[in-house]
Amino acid sequence: MDTNEYSVVTKRPSFQELYMDFAFSISRRSTCNRLNVGTVITTTDFRKILSIGYNGNASGLPNQCDREEPGNCGCLHSEENAVINCDSPRSVEKIVFVTHLPCSACAKRLVNLGNVKTVYYAEDYRKKDSIEILEQCKIEVIRFQKREK
Repeated sequence: MDTNEYSVVTKRPSFQELYMDFAFSISRRSTCNRLNVGTVITTTDFRKILSIGYNGNASGLPNQCDREEPGNCGCLHSEENAVINCDSPRSVEKIVFVTHLPCSACAKRLVNLGNVKTVYYAEDYRKKDSIEILEQCKIEVIRFQKREK
């Protein structure tokens, strides 16, 4: 066997890439007609997923929007669902990966979750006022750029 077969070094994806990919994967569960959004909350050492969420109607209600009005469809936001699903104490430091920049209300929810250190997002939201809210609360906000292969 030629040992050169194994000398090729592969580029391992970063944890940030993996968790952002997972956020996009989980967004496929969304039942919102307008925008599919996913959120993953991890520990700061990336060893544990603390919570996930995607946007859609409340459990037990029809898997569809309540209304067709953009921005008022009645769906819970992915960040909101991830916060609801997160049972880690406020003392645990957290990193959030979300497919789209959170709205201002979800930014405040993430602040109240406690000890969020960084929010990574891939796509812009129509408003960017959440960036100021998060940064005012000493939460780093990073626009995620997937690295070229």
